[in-house]
Amino acid sequence: MSDKKLLGEIGEIIAQEYLINKNYLIIDLNWRYKKAEVDIISQLKDTLVFVEVKCRKTDFFSRPEQAINHKKEELYKLAAENYLEVNNLEYEIRFDVISIIHNNNKTEIEHFISAF
Repeated sequence: MSDKKLLGEIGEIIAQEYLINKNYLIIDLNWRYKKAEVDIISQLKDTLVFVEVKCRKTDFFSRPEQAINHKKEELYKLAAENYLEVNNLEYEIRFDVISIIHNNNKTEIEHFISAF
């Protein structure tokens, strides 16, 4: 497994633990629709939250959340619509981003609610 893939998996585990500690219910993980992959689908009260997790070892070049572009946002929206349709669900939805800097010294988490 590549270092980048391993860091991504570690980031997703950190994000899941963070959300659980904030009283989110984890519904689904790594759900795919066409070219989109939703890292975490969670629920907070009456809202389904589609979460993109970005994890890096450093923010020297840019913050992790800056890697999300307009195309990625549009794919996430299509994936969310499809998820609701396939599962015959009617919820309010929200798109969050969890940005993580994780290295040997520390882990820094930033949660962007309604990021797009």
